[in-house]
Amino acid sequence: MSPWIIGFLAFTVYPMVSSFYFSFTSYDLLSTPHWVGTANYRFMFTKDPLFWTALKNTMWIIVVGLPLRIAVAIATATWLVRPRRAIKTYRTSVFIPTLAPAVAGALAFLYLFNPATGPVNQVLSGIGMSDPPLWLYDAQWAKPTLVLLAIWGVGDAMIIFLAGMLNVPSELYEAADIEGAGRLQRFWHVTLPLISPVIFFSIVIGIIAGFQYFTQAYVVSFWQTGDHAQIGHPQNSLLFYTSRLYQMGFQNFKMGYASAMAWILFLITMICTLLVIRNSRRWVFQQGAFR
Repeated sequence: MSPWIIGFLAFTVYPMVSSFYFSFTSYDLLSTPHWVGTANYRFMFTKDPLFWTALKNTMWIIVVGLPLRIAVAIATATWLVRPRRAIKTYRTSVFIPTLAPAVAGALAFLYLFNPATGPVNQVLSGIGMSDPPLWLYDAQWAKPTLVLLAIWGVGDAMIIFLAGMLNVPSELYEAADIEGAGRLQRFWHVTLPLISPVIFFSIVIGIIAGFQYFTQAYVVSFWQTGDHAQIGHPQNSLLFYTSRLYQMGFQNFKMGYASAMAWILFLITMICTLLVIRNSRRWVFQQGAFR
């Protein structure tokens, strides 16, 4: 176990302890850290307006984007769970987008949703829409477009729900048929309760991933004006928490402040995850568990 222990101490414990110390200092990566106490935290909550903007955008992508992604994944898995001709081809075609690198997918959506030359707006104009959306170039449409990107890559979540549905005992469906349950009733009273552990797992993982959302937002919101590179375009609507952390730490070289943001992110993620875990007792069905 010693190689793993050494790696864990060197690449996990030491960076965490160091960042906790740096969060109470003024540190620019080049000079010696200077102790400033809680100044970074006080500045974060009282004087940095973009901190709240980034946190609000991040919460939006979790509260709106995560439920939609889970709902689409469940609907897709429900459609693909039934045996039919070429079912393996359908399942593969849904999963393939998840194999695309995050940067490649984001660049593809930049092309598809380009308001001037993108195929999406060309199709919308062709069917009679006189003023199609600006998508990633409009503050109101930017985050919904990122949600569409997340739904496009829903194949990884679909595979998890598909595995959960395939493990539902067929005897329960037969018993529901004998009782006269319809298709919607079977799904609501049999399928959903038995895949609730999978839903719970997807919510927890989705919350953690949502607070760490960075790559796609960075690619589609990067804006170069002269020698200045801006993240979060348009109008900071795509400035997420990790984008602001990266901006302060690696563009402005305020690593002490970035370390403070990282620890606040850790606390927020932990609190939200613990709340979901605590409330899961009310709706997650554990087969064979004593209640």
